[in-house]
Amino acid sequence: MAKLFTHIRLIAGALALAFLVAIATSVSAQQPSMVNPTADAVKEQQLLKELNRIQGRGTIPDVRSYVLEQPAGREWRHFHEVTLRWIGGIAVLGMLGLVVLFYLARGMVKIENGRSGRKIVRFNGFERFVHWMTAACFIILALSGLNITFGKPLLLPLMGPEAFTTWSELAKYAHNFLSFPFTIGVVLIFLMWVGGNIPNNVDAEWVKRGGGIIGNDHPPAYRFNAGQKMIYWIVVIGGGASAVTGYLLLFPFYGTGIEGMQIAQVVHAVVSVLFIAAMLGHIYIGTIGMEGAFEAMGEGTVDINWAKQHHRLWLEEEVSRSPKGARAQPAE
Repeated sequence: MAKLFTHIRLIAGALALAFLVAIATSVSAQQPSMVNPTADAVKEQQLLKELNRIQGRGTIPDVRSYVLEQPAGREWRHFHEVTLRWIGGIAVLGMLGLVVLFYLARGMVKIENGRSGRKIVRFNGFERFVHWMTAACFIILALSGLNITFGKPLLLPLMGPEAFTTWSELAKYAHNFLSFPFTIGVVLIFLMWVGGNIPNNVDAEWVKRGGGIIGNDHPPAYRFNAGQKMIYWIVVIGGGASAVTGYLLLFPFYGTGIEGMQIAQVVHAVVSVLFIAAMLGHIYIGTIGMEGAFEAMGEGTVDINWAKQHHRLWLEEEVSRSPKGARAQPAE
Protein backbone atom coordinates (compact mmCIF):
# COMPACT_ATOMS: atom_id res chain seq x y z
CA MET A 1 0.00 0.00 0.00
CA ALA A 2 2.87 2.36 0.84
CA LYS A 3 4.44 1.67 -2.52
CA LEU A 4 1.12 2.53 -4.23
CA PHE A 5 0.99 5.98 -2.55
CA THR A 6 4.61 6.53 -3.48
CA HIS A 7 3.89 5.77 -7.13
CA ILE A 8 0.82 8.08 -7.04
CA ARG A 9 2.90 10.96 -5.62
CA LEU A 10 5.54 10.47 -8.30
CA ILE A 11 2.96 10.47 -11.07
CA ALA A 12 1.23 13.58 -9.63
CA GLY A 13 4.54 15.38 -9.32
CA ALA A 14 5.50 14.51 -12.89
CA LEU A 15 2.14 15.77 -14.16
CA ALA A 16 2.48 19.02 -12.19
CA LEU A 17 5.99 19.54 -13.54
CA ALA A 18 4.83 18.89 -17.10
CA PHE A 19 1.96 21.37 -16.61
CA LEU A 20 4.32 24.11 -15.39
CA VAL A 21 6.70 23.50 -18.29
CA ALA A 22 3.81 23.73 -20.77
CA ILE A 23 2.61 27.04 -19.28
CA ALA A 24 6.13 28.51 -19.37
CA THR A 25 6.59 27.45 -22.98
CA SER A 26 3.26 29.01 -23.96
CA VAL A 27 4.11 32.35 -22.26
CA SER A 28 7.56 32.51 -23.81
CA ALA A 29 6.08 31.83 -27.24
CA GLN A 30 3.91 34.96 -26.84
CA GLN A 31 6.91 37.25 -26.22
CA PRO A 32 8.46 39.03 -29.27
CA SER A 33 11.67 37.55 -30.52
CA MET A 34 13.16 41.06 -30.91
CA VAL A 35 12.48 44.19 -28.84
CA ASN A 36 13.10 47.74 -30.03
CA PRO A 37 14.16 49.58 -26.85
CA THR A 38 13.85 53.00 -28.49
CA ALA A 39 10.30 52.46 -29.72
CA ASP A 40 9.23 50.99 -26.39
CA ALA A 41 10.81 53.92 -24.56
CA VAL A 42 8.97 56.43 -26.75
CA LYS A 43 5.67 54.69 -26.13
CA GLU A 44 6.41 54.59 -22.43
CA GLN A 45 7.14 58.29 -22.31
CA GLN A 46 3.99 59.04 -24.25
CA LEU A 47 2.02 56.89 -21.82
CA LEU A 48 3.55 58.61 -18.81
CA LYS A 49 2.81 61.99 -20.37
CA GLU A 50 -0.82 61.13 -20.96
CA LEU A 51 -1.14 59.93 -17.35
CA ASN A 52 -0.72 63.60 -16.36
CA ARG A 53 -4.01 64.43 -18.05
CA ILE A 54 -6.73 65.50 -15.63
CA GLN A 55 -10.14 64.60 -17.03
CA GLY A 56 -13.56 64.58 -15.43
CA ARG A 57 -17.00 63.41 -16.46
CA GLY A 58 -19.87 65.30 -18.02
CA THR A 59 -23.28 65.01 -19.62
CA ILE A 60 -22.92 67.37 -22.60
CA PRO A 61 -22.10 65.85 -26.00
CA ASP A 62 -18.74 67.62 -26.38
CA VAL A 63 -16.41 65.22 -24.57
CA ARG A 64 -13.47 67.60 -25.11
CA SER A 65 -14.87 69.78 -22.36
CA TYR A 66 -14.24 66.99 -19.86
CA VAL A 67 -10.48 67.54 -20.03
CA LEU A 68 -9.48 69.95 -17.27
CA GLU A 69 -5.72 69.87 -17.72
CA GLN A 70 -3.38 68.25 -20.23
CA PRO A 71 0.38 68.18 -20.88
CA ALA A 72 0.10 70.48 -23.91
CA GLY A 73 -1.85 72.89 -21.75
CA ARG A 74 1.02 73.11 -19.31
CA GLU A 75 3.42 73.91 -22.15
CA TRP A 76 1.05 76.60 -23.40
CA ARG A 77 0.74 78.05 -19.88
CA HIS A 78 4.53 78.26 -19.58
CA PHE A 79 4.68 80.04 -22.94
CA HIS A 80 1.96 82.51 -21.95
CA GLU A 81 3.30 83.27 -18.48
CA VAL A 82 7.06 83.19 -19.18
CA THR A 83 8.18 83.04 -22.81
CA LEU A 84 5.65 85.51 -24.21
CA ARG A 85 6.43 88.07 -21.53
CA TRP A 86 10.09 87.97 -22.49
CA ILE A 87 9.31 88.27 -26.21
CA GLY A 88 6.84 91.11 -25.66
CA GLY A 89 9.03 92.94 -23.17
CA ILE A 90 12.11 92.83 -25.37
CA ALA A 91 10.17 93.83 -28.52
CA VAL A 92 8.09 96.68 -27.09
CA LEU A 93 10.56 98.12 -24.58
CA GLY A 94 13.41 97.58 -27.01
CA MET A 95 11.64 99.60 -29.71
CA LEU A 96 10.76 102.35 -27.24
CA GLY A 97 14.38 102.55 -26.11
CA LEU A 98 15.62 102.58 -29.70
CA VAL A 99 13.23 105.39 -30.63
CA VAL A 100 14.32 107.50 -27.67
CA LEU A 101 18.01 106.98 -28.41
CA PHE A 102 17.48 107.71 -32.11
CA TYR A 103 15.60 110.92 -31.35
CA LEU A 104 18.30 112.09 -28.95
CA ALA A 105 20.98 111.37 -31.55
CA ARG A 106 19.19 112.47 -34.75
CA GLY A 107 16.43 114.77 -33.63
CA MET A 108 13.52 115.69 -35.85
CA VAL A 109 14.10 115.49 -39.62
CA LYS A 110 13.46 119.07 -40.69
CA ILE A 111 12.25 120.49 -43.99
CA GLU A 112 15.64 121.72 -45.15
CA ASN A 113 14.40 124.54 -47.40
CA GLY A 114 11.64 125.59 -45.03
CA ARG A 115 7.97 125.69 -45.85
CA SER A 116 7.05 127.03 -49.26
CA GLY A 117 3.60 128.23 -48.30
CA ARG A 118 1.98 125.97 -50.93
CA LYS A 119 0.48 122.57 -50.27
CA ILE A 120 -0.48 119.57 -52.34
CA VAL A 121 -3.08 116.90 -51.63
CA ARG A 122 -1.49 113.65 -50.50
CA PHE A 123 -4.40 111.61 -49.09
CA ASN A 124 -8.11 112.11 -49.74
CA GLY A 125 -10.82 112.01 -47.10
CA PHE A 126 -11.69 108.35 -47.54
CA GLU A 127 -8.07 107.25 -47.25
CA ARG A 128 -7.64 109.24 -44.05
CA PHE A 129 -10.88 107.88 -42.59
CA VAL A 130 -9.78 104.29 -43.19
CA HIS A 131 -6.33 105.02 -41.75
CA TRP A 132 -7.62 106.62 -38.55
CA MET A 133 -10.36 104.04 -38.04
CA THR A 134 -7.80 101.25 -38.30
CA ALA A 135 -5.28 103.13 -36.17
CA ALA A 136 -7.80 103.85 -33.39
CA CYS A 137 -8.92 100.22 -33.31
CA PHE A 138 -5.29 99.08 -33.32
CA ILE A 139 -4.40 101.20 -30.29
CA ILE A 140 -7.30 99.83 -28.24
CA LEU A 141 -6.61 96.28 -29.42
CA ALA A 142 -2.93 96.68 -28.51
CA LEU A 143 -3.63 98.00 -25.01
CA SER A 144 -6.31 95.42 -24.26
CA GLY A 145 -4.16 92.63 -25.68
CA LEU A 146 -1.10 93.64 -23.68
CA ASN A 147 -3.33 93.62 -20.60
CA ILE A 148 -3.85 89.87 -21.06
CA THR A 149 -0.11 89.24 -20.88
CA PHE A 150 1.18 92.00 -18.62
CA GLY A 151 -1.90 93.22 -16.75
CA LYS A 152 -1.82 90.71 -13.93
CA PRO A 153 1.81 91.28 -12.84
CA LEU A 154 1.85 95.04 -13.56
CA LEU A 155 -1.64 96.51 -13.12
CA LEU A 156 -3.25 94.21 -10.56
CA PRO A 157 -0.96 95.31 -7.69
CA LEU A 158 -1.57 98.97 -8.57
CA MET A 159 -5.32 98.89 -9.24
CA GLY A 160 -6.48 96.24 -6.81
CA PRO A 161 -8.63 93.18 -7.62
CA GLU A 162 -11.99 94.91 -8.14
CA ALA A 163 -10.77 97.73 -10.40
CA PHE A 164 -8.52 95.37 -12.35
CA THR A 165 -11.42 92.96 -12.87
CA THR A 166 -13.65 95.74 -14.21
CA TRP A 167 -10.91 97.07 -16.48
CA SER A 168 -10.06 93.60 -17.80
CA GLU A 169 -13.70 92.82 -18.54
CA LEU A 170 -14.15 96.07 -20.48
CA ALA A 171 -10.84 95.47 -22.28
CA LYS A 172 -11.99 91.98 -23.26
CA TYR A 173 -15.24 93.22 -24.80
CA ALA A 174 -13.44 96.08 -26.58
CA HIS A 175 -10.84 93.66 -27.92
CA ASN A 176 -13.48 91.29 -29.27
CA PHE A 177 -15.81 93.80 -30.90
CA LEU A 178 -13.22 96.24 -32.30
CA SER A 179 -11.53 93.38 -34.10
CA PHE A 180 -14.23 93.62 -36.78
CA PRO A 181 -13.68 97.25 -37.88
CA PHE A 182 -9.92 96.68 -37.57
CA THR A 183 -10.12 93.75 -39.98
CA ILE A 184 -12.24 95.77 -42.39
CA GLY A 185 -9.65 98.56 -42.20
CA VAL A 186 -6.77 96.18 -42.98
CA VAL A 187 -8.63 94.84 -46.01
CA LEU A 188 -9.39 98.37 -47.27
CA ILE A 189 -5.78 99.47 -46.72
CA PHE A 190 -4.62 96.51 -48.79
CA LEU A 191 -7.02 97.31 -51.62
CA MET A 192 -6.41 101.09 -51.58
CA TRP A 193 -2.63 101.12 -51.62
CA VAL A 194 -1.41 97.78 -52.96
CA GLY A 195 -0.61 99.32 -56.35
CA GLY A 196 1.79 101.85 -54.85
CA ASN A 197 3.49 99.42 -52.48
CA ILE A 198 5.07 96.95 -54.87
CA PRO A 199 8.88 97.03 -54.31
CA ASN A 200 11.03 98.33 -57.17
CA ASN A 201 14.59 99.46 -57.95
CA VAL A 202 13.94 102.92 -56.53
CA ASP A 203 13.33 101.32 -53.14
CA ALA A 204 16.68 99.52 -53.23
CA GLU A 205 18.46 102.81 -53.89
CA TRP A 206 16.43 104.49 -51.15
CA VAL A 207 17.57 101.88 -48.63
CA LYS A 208 21.22 102.14 -49.72
CA ARG A 209 21.18 105.89 -49.13
CA GLY A 210 19.58 105.64 -45.68
CA GLY A 211 16.18 106.94 -46.73
CA GLY A 212 16.80 110.45 -45.40
CA ILE A 213 16.62 109.16 -41.84
CA ILE A 214 20.30 108.33 -41.49
CA GLY A 215 22.40 111.29 -42.53
CA ASN A 216 21.13 114.25 -44.56
CA ASP A 217 20.75 112.55 -47.91
CA HIS A 218 17.18 112.45 -49.22
CA PRO A 219 16.84 109.90 -52.04
CA PRO A 220 13.87 110.35 -54.39
CA ALA A 221 10.79 108.20 -53.94
CA TYR A 222 7.37 107.73 -55.42
CA ARG A 223 4.20 108.09 -53.35
CA PHE A 224 5.43 105.46 -50.86
CA ASN A 225 9.10 104.99 -50.10
CA ALA A 226 10.71 101.70 -49.04
CA GLY A 227 10.16 102.35 -45.34
CA GLN A 228 6.47 103.08 -45.83
CA LYS A 229 6.13 99.99 -48.02
CA MET A 230 7.63 97.93 -45.25
CA ILE A 231 5.09 99.32 -42.79
CA TYR A 232 2.32 98.68 -45.31
CA TRP A 233 3.17 94.98 -45.63
CA ILE A 234 3.60 94.65 -41.87
CA VAL A 235 0.07 96.02 -41.48
CA VAL A 236 -1.37 93.78 -44.19
CA ILE A 237 0.42 90.55 -43.23
CA GLY A 238 0.61 91.15 -39.48
CA GLY A 239 -2.92 92.48 -39.27
CA GLY A 240 -4.21 89.63 -41.42
CA ALA A 241 -2.47 86.98 -39.32
CA SER A 242 -3.71 88.60 -36.11
CA ALA A 243 -7.26 88.68 -37.45
CA VAL A 244 -7.34 85.06 -38.64
CA THR A 245 -5.86 83.63 -35.45
CA GLY A 246 -7.96 85.97 -33.33
CA TYR A 247 -11.20 84.74 -34.90
CA LEU A 248 -10.14 81.13 -34.29
CA LEU A 249 -9.96 82.08 -30.61
CA LEU A 250 -13.09 84.23 -30.65
CA PHE A 251 -15.15 81.38 -32.15
CA PRO A 252 -13.63 78.29 -30.48
CA PHE A 253 -13.99 74.74 -31.83
CA TYR A 254 -15.60 75.82 -35.10
CA GLY A 255 -12.49 75.28 -37.19
CA THR A 256 -10.06 73.59 -34.84
CA GLY A 257 -9.64 71.67 -31.59
CA ILE A 258 -7.88 72.51 -28.35
CA GLU A 259 -4.40 71.89 -29.76
CA GLY A 260 -5.14 74.05 -32.80
CA MET A 261 -6.43 76.85 -30.60
CA GLN A 262 -3.26 76.73 -28.53
CA ILE A 263 -1.18 77.11 -31.71
CA ALA A 264 -3.45 79.96 -32.86
CA GLN A 265 -2.97 81.74 -29.53
CA VAL A 266 0.82 81.41 -29.75
CA VAL A 267 0.87 82.81 -33.30
CA HIS A 268 -1.62 85.54 -32.40
CA ALA A 269 0.40 86.66 -29.38
CA VAL A 270 3.84 86.65 -31.03
CA VAL A 271 2.67 88.38 -34.21
CA SER A 272 0.77 90.97 -32.18
CA VAL A 273 3.65 92.04 -29.92
CA LEU A 274 5.98 92.32 -32.93
CA PHE A 275 3.25 94.25 -34.76
CA ILE A 276 2.97 96.66 -31.82
CA ALA A 277 6.73 97.18 -31.76
CA ALA A 278 6.79 98.00 -35.48
CA MET A 279 3.89 100.44 -35.13
CA LEU A 280 5.76 102.32 -32.39
CA GLY A 281 8.44 103.09 -34.96
CA HIS A 282 5.79 104.14 -37.47
CA ILE A 283 4.12 106.45 -34.95
CA TYR A 284 7.47 108.03 -34.10
CA ILE A 285 8.29 108.86 -37.73
CA GLY A 286 4.77 110.15 -38.36
CA THR A 287 4.80 112.53 -35.39
CA ILE A 288 7.93 113.90 -33.72
CA GLY A 289 10.39 112.10 -35.97
CA MET A 290 9.77 114.09 -39.15
CA GLU A 291 8.56 117.64 -39.63
CA GLY A 292 5.44 117.87 -41.76
CA ALA A 293 4.76 114.12 -41.86
CA PHE A 294 1.71 114.20 -39.58
CA GLU A 295 -0.01 116.73 -41.82
CA ALA A 296 -0.31 114.12 -44.57
CA MET A 297 -2.82 112.11 -42.54
CA GLY A 298 -3.96 114.91 -40.26
CA GLU A 299 -4.99 117.41 -42.95
CA GLY A 300 -4.55 115.36 -46.11
CA THR A 301 -2.05 117.84 -47.59
CA VAL A 302 1.72 118.36 -47.36
CA ASP A 303 3.98 121.28 -48.08
CA ILE A 304 5.53 121.36 -51.56
CA ASN A 305 9.05 121.51 -50.12
CA TRP A 306 8.32 118.49 -47.92
CA ALA A 307 7.15 116.58 -50.99
CA LYS A 308 10.28 117.61 -52.95
CA GLN A 309 12.52 116.46 -50.13
CA HIS A 310 10.91 113.10 -49.38
CA HIS A 311 8.80 112.09 -52.41
CA ARG A 312 10.20 113.97 -55.38
CA LEU A 313 9.20 111.36 -57.99
CA TRP A 314 5.63 111.35 -56.72
CA LEU A 315 5.51 115.17 -56.80
CA GLU A 316 6.75 115.19 -60.39
CA GLU A 317 3.99 112.73 -61.35
CA GLU A 318 1.36 114.90 -59.70
CA VAL A 319 2.62 118.07 -61.36
CA SER A 320 2.73 116.35 -64.76
CA ARG A 321 -0.93 115.45 -64.37
CA SER A 322 -1.79 119.11 -63.70
CA PRO A 323 0.92 121.24 -65.39
CA LYS A 324 -0.60 124.45 -64.15
CA GLY A 325 -0.34 123.27 -60.55
CA ALA A 326 -4.08 122.96 -60.15
CA ARG A 327 -3.62 120.44 -57.36
CA ALA A 328 -1.37 122.75 -55.36
CA GLN A 329 -3.04 125.14 -52.96
CA PRO A 330 -1.77 127.98 -50.78
CA ALA A 331 -1.22 127.24 -47.12
CA GLU A 332 -3.69 128.91 -44.78
